[in-house]
Amino acid sequence: MRTNDVMLQTATKVVTFIILMFSVHIFFTGHYTPGGGFVGGLLTTSAIVLLMLAFDIETVKKILPINYLTMTAVGLLLALATASASIVFDVPFFTHAYDYFDLPLFGNTSLHSALLFDTGVYLVVVGVTMTIIQTIGEDE
Repeated sequence: MRTNDVMLQTATKVVTFIILMFSVHIFFTGHYTPGGGFVGGLLTTSAIVLLMLAFDIETVKKILPINYLTMTAVGLLLALATASASIVFDVPFFTHAYDYFDLPLFGNTSLHSALLFDTGVYLVVVGVTMTIIQTIGEDE
């Protein structure tokens, strides 16, 4: 391993952590401000791609043994189930519910069904983009 590789890999570990924490922040604030599942998913994908650039695809696959096609399917089912749940409750399509809960460490917090939909979108975005990137990266 060359000195440049050690510096790149060390910096990547720190930067990846920062990107992932910002991704979580963007994901959870997306209901009130711009962001949400789509942007959070793109940020998570960028962190994983950064790991692939600093290390290699096989190393990242060992660290993150994720089937991205399954992730995409689960995310799509979650998003569709959340969106179509309004039909079951006889309200207009995409109507979301919310309520306030007293959570430890967070206090009085509002939780929305839109969070479930955003989780589905997040999983679809990460799954599809990583499938595309891995397919392109594995072609030699």
